[in-house]
Amino acid sequence: QVQLVESGGGLVQSGGSLRLSCVGSGRTMSSWSMGWVRQAPGKEREFVAAVGMSSWNTIYTESVKGRFTISRDKSKSTVYLQMNSLKPEDTAVYYCAADINTIPTIETWEYDYWGQGTQVTVSS
Repeated sequence: QVQLVESGGGLVQSGGSLRLSCVGSGRTMSSWSMGWVRQAPGKEREFVAAVGMSSWNTIYTESVKGRFTISRDKSKSTVYLQMNSLKPEDTAVYYCAADINTIPTIETWEYDYWGQGTQVTVSS
């Protein structure tokens, strides 16, 4: 049974930084793509970033480019999202997701497994 557990969320002031972590277990995920998706109150889930089987293969939504960095450590079955220069509009529950395909995708419906989410709140 695949399990994804996020951590690292919290309350931060505008301009601050947070690093989210997602630890996977239950299956070997080294060939899978991993992503982060967020959902703000009253809004639909929104793709944030993803990394493919090859760590250099990353994609981001336009609003976080240059501020967020996704990375993975296969030896630890962990995916990270380093978030810098945070803005109030980044406030959301952030979900880790796994896609059995090797190429990262922005399509949230393609992700096969999801974590429970971690809350990120950015105050102005």
